[in-house]
Amino acid sequence: MNFTANSLLLFGATGDLAQRMLLPSVCALHADGLVPEDLSIIGTARHDFDDGAYRNFARAALEKFLPAERRGSMATFLNRLHYQPLDANDTAGFAALAKKVGSTDKGLAIFLSTAPNLFEPTIAGLTASGLTGETVRIGLEKPLGTCLATSREINDAVATAFPEERTFRIDHYLGKETVQNLLALRFANILFEPLWNAAHIDHVQITVAETVGLEGRVGFYDGAGALRDMVQNHMLQLLALVAMEPPANYNATAIRDEKVKVLRALRMVNPNETVTGQYRAGAIQGQPVPGYDEELGKPSETETFVAIKAHLDNWRWKGVPFYLRTGKRLPQRKTEIVVQFRHVPHSIFAGPNRKNAGARNVPNRLVIGIQPEENITLSLMAKVPGLDREGIRLREVPLDIAMADAFAGPMKRIAYERLLLDLIEGDQTLFVRRDEVEAQWEWIDAIRASWAEHGVRPQGYMAGSWGPSSAIALTERDGVHWHE
Repeated sequence: MNFTANSLLLFGATGDLAQRMLLPSVCALHADGLVPEDLSIIGTARHDFDDGAYRNFARAALEKFLPAERRGSMATFLNRLHYQPLDANDTAGFAALAKKVGSTDKGLAIFLSTAPNLFEPTIAGLTASGLTGETVRIGLEKPLGTCLATSREINDAVATAFPEERTFRIDHYLGKETVQNLLALRFANILFEPLWNAAHIDHVQITVAETVGLEGRVGFYDGAGALRDMVQNHMLQLLALVAMEPPANYNATAIRDEKVKVLRALRMVNPNETVTGQYRAGAIQGQPVPGYDEELGKPSETETFVAIKAHLDNWRWKGVPFYLRTGKRLPQRKTEIVVQFRHVPHSIFAGPNRKNAGARNVPNRLVIGIQPEENITLSLMAKVPGLDREGIRLREVPLDIAMADAFAGPMKRIAYERLLLDLIEGDQTLFVRRDEVEAQWEWIDAIRASWAEHGVRPQGYMAGSWGPSSAIALTERDGVHWHE
């Protein structure tokens, strides 16, 4: 059943995600008239607020995290907000929540952000209170388990009340503008798609670098690590979008069908194709920072850095390595995809003539910047101006497309604006299907099993560096350098 919900229920409505992302996103959608006029927003969490106290809480969050120029309709937005305290482990408490929500006949969208151990009691409470009918859909924020088995437990619990067509698994990277631009870049430009294969591409790099450390995520992160926190979801979704075959059309089923084919084509990784690390004390942007053990307050073998050389065993990508790298306390915050094309088969500018010594050809490179700035850069070879008395000189010249400059009119939106609106309206295109999640976990679990079998332990690296030196060796033994 396709419907636009007129009620939005936010679990974890007093948490950091709600303050930084969810409330500002829905307020911005409200200001632009993009949500139904009668949309009611109900927040729930453990805090003992009433409606008025929660509106004051939300106002403080919006004044802190929503840009001033987008606060014009804040007062009318706050009037949409309601609140009901809830302990998810107390099934009886869901009756009061259902009363607060009211009728779901006109559609209810639920955003569920909770600890993995609370999924089952939450679904049970929603079911018992009548908040799981055919006009109710649910959005699930990660973490959805810690391995394939626990992920299946959560998905099985959700499936008892919500079929797949009403289940929206959230990966906020898929809501980012430049991530979606991957599809436009590949499938709306004949320049790229004929070259998007092993015959013309040498390798692909995907980097997700963070300068922050634990940042209040101690309890979650030490039990997860970089592989499960970043690679299992965000990075594998980026890889799938880069590597997928052309879908028949732009809809949820076609796109997700092609993504899952990529994930199932991932080859099992050998021990010498991964590097793990954990940051030690160092400096970030000139400021001293403690090591991971110091931040955590105890010794730990959790990895804060991982680099992987991945392969896809399919026709399009046979022999093309995908280098994945992510870590905390790295020199700069950036998420980017680098597509390195092959050398031209033969350079007419190089040769025995001494005059052409400066005509060195460099392979073309496409760099897709996702954060902190959204841009696309294509490097081309061009002749250096001059009379060529000393021979032709070539130089690499970048063609830059800065999204902020190219599209100065449309307002830049954060990922959760798009994802929340799609959840309200029922568009699953930018959400992750269960078979995708399970294919991702199968690959990640195999890597972790290999680490355990071979006694792989994180290597120390100084905060402010680009990770362990062995991460550099991972690419350099193939004649490849990380793009920095």
